[in-house]
Amino acid sequence: QSHIHQWISFSDNEILPAACTWLFPCLGLMQYNKQSCEKAKEDSKKALQVLNDHLLTRTYLVGERITQADISVFCTLLSLYQHVLEPAFRTPYENVNRWFTTLAHQPQFKAVVGEVVLCEKMAQFDAKKFAELQKKGKDVKEKGGKAKEEKPQKAKEEKKKEKPKKEVEEAELPDETELALAQEPKSKDPFEKFPKGTFIMDEFKRVYSNEAEKISIEYFWNKFDKENFSIWYCEYLYAQELTLVFMSCNLISGMFQRLDKMRKN
Repeated sequence: QSHIHQWISFSDNEILPAACTWLFPCLGLMQYNKQSCEKAKEDSKKALQVLNDHLLTRTYLVGERITQADISVFCTLLSLYQHVLEPAFRTPYENVNRWFTTLAHQPQFKAVVGEVVLCEKMAQFDAKKFAELQKKGKDVKEKGGKAKEEKPQKAKEEKKKEKPKKEVEEAELPDETELALAQEPKSKDPFEKFPKGTFIMDEFKRVYSNEAEKISIEYFWNKFDKENFSIWYCEYLYAQELTLVFMSCNLISGMFQRLDKMRKN
């Protein structure tokens, strides 16, 4: 499950932003910026290389069958393969191409996305098409505004004449499940009776964020409450699972969430 979530996060954070920056100008959805598009192409190459290396000895991203990881990454790459990943661009990533076409030929995928036609020539920004789409969107917006203004006044007057009806709301009686839950004793916080200590995390965080490292470290040791706090050094045993930054971020965020109750007390 954790590997599946990692690839979903990779799709959302590493592939999608670059794909949108590269594709939207080609589709006439936003103005073209050469610097942004070139950077998006390089970011896309890096993401494709990560996938290509991972799929060298694998049929699917996680395990021996299709998972949500494959579905998420496939859907994010779909528009790229259809509009900009021309043969010359996608040739170096043969493992990704094999994986993508394998999924595209699955009946379940075809039922949703239809027959996938791979790009033959990279789409380019078309200033004329962009201007036409912008004008069309502006016209639709203006028409919508006029339609709202031209609503018949009679309907408004009739609504004013209608007397509001008072509805009597009957109080709902709690069912057996709600009564049982209400009678259960509330779970007590196991750290509630621990002494609060004198070290204030938020104050140290403020100093650490705004001052130089030398000042913040000195502040830490001067204010640290040895009686009620302890310092832990942790090493993760499975270094091969932390090859990308987002993998480490996911693990650290999960640990912080579980430790949050201790911080509050």
